[in-house]
Amino acid sequence: MKIIVDAMGGDNAPQCNVRGALHAVKEYGVEVVLVGRGEDILRCLKEDGIDTLPAGVEIAHADQVVEICDNPATAFKEKKDSSLTVGLNLLKNGGGDAFVSAGSTGALLSAATLLVKRVKGIRRAAMAPVVPTGKGGAVLIDCGATAECTPEYLLQFAFMGSYYAEHVMGRPEPRVGLLNIGAEPSKGTDLQREAYQLLKKAGDEGRINFAGNVEAREAVYGEVDVIVTDGYSGNIFLKTMEGTGGFLAKELKAMFKKSLVTKLGALCVKDGIAHFKKLLDSGEVGGTALVGISKPVIKAHGSSDDYAIKNAIRQAASFAASGIIEDITENIDHMRLERTGAAAE
Repeated sequence: MKIIVDAMGGDNAPQCNVRGALHAVKEYGVEVVLVGRGEDILRCLKEDGIDTLPAGVEIAHADQVVEICDNPATAFKEKKDSSLTVGLNLLKNGGGDAFVSAGSTGALLSAATLLVKRVKGIRRAAMAPVVPTGKGGAVLIDCGATAECTPEYLLQFAFMGSYYAEHVMGRPEPRVGLLNIGAEPSKGTDLQREAYQLLKKAGDEGRINFAGNVEAREAVYGEVDVIVTDGYSGNIFLKTMEGTGGFLAKELKAMFKKSLVTKLGALCVKDGIAHFKKLLDSGEVGGTALVGISKPVIKAHGSSDDYAIKNAIRQAASFAASGIIEDITENIDHMRLERTGAAAE
C-alpha cells in the first residue's frame, strides 16, 4: 500500500508531516511518497538524525505550496507545481493508493473533484468525519463540503456513509439516521421531508438500514452509526460538538485544580480523564474522508502533529483497502433519481 502525503500542507508542515509519515511506514508497513520541496523534506530528516532516505519512503518534488489565503477554487490551477496539485495528479495517474493532506480544505475538495474526479453518478463528494458518540462513534456526512443540498444528495450521502461505517469502522448493517428537529416523518424543511421518503424507500428495499429521523441529542448518544445531513447543518453539529467537548475539558481541569482534595480525586480518575481526552482528540482518527471521489482522499486537520498525520495515513490505507469506492460504483443506479430530457446527465 502506497500513500501519497502532502508534506507542505498544514500548520506544522513539513516537520510533523515527515515525522508522521516515517512513523506510519514503521508501524503500519505502508510505503509513503512525500510531496513537496525536496530540500525542506531532506532537512527535516537530517534534523531528526536521518541522513539517507529510509526504505519505503520516496520524495516527489514540488516547488509551490497552496496557502490558506489562496483562492480555494483556483489555487490548484494557479499553482500547478504545488504539493497539493502534484500529489493529486500522482494519485490520479496511479502513483499511489490514497492521498493525505492537512492543507486548505476548500482547495483540497476543489482539486480532488476536478483532477481526480467524482465517482460517475455521484452529484457531490462529501466530507465524512467520525464523531465521538456514546456508542463508539458515528459517521457524520456531510460536515461542510456542500452547504445547500437536494434530497438526492442526502440519499447518496446515506449510501456512502453506510458503506464507510460498514467497511472502515466494522459496523455490520449500520443504522442510518437523518439529522432533524424531531423523530416524526413530517418534521423539518422540505429538504428533510423529501429526503426522508427517499431514505425510507431505500430502507424498505433493504439497501440501507434506515432508522428514521434522529435529533442531535440522540445522535450524540449513539442511536445511529451514520448521521446524514446537509453540509451547513453538519458543520454546525460538528463545531458544536468540538466546542462543547473543549468547554467540558476546560471545566473539568479547573474543577480538579481547586484544592488538594480535588487534585487527589483527579489522580483516582486519571485513567477515565485520559479516556475522555482521547475521545475528543481529532488526532486519534487522523482525518476526514472525502467520500464520493473516485480514489481515496483524506483531509487531516490543519493543526495536525506527527501523531495525527500518522493516524491519517493509517486511515487512508484502511479506506483504500475497504472496497467502498467499488461499492459506490456498483450501486450507483440505486443512488440516483431518474431524469428525463434536459434534467438527465
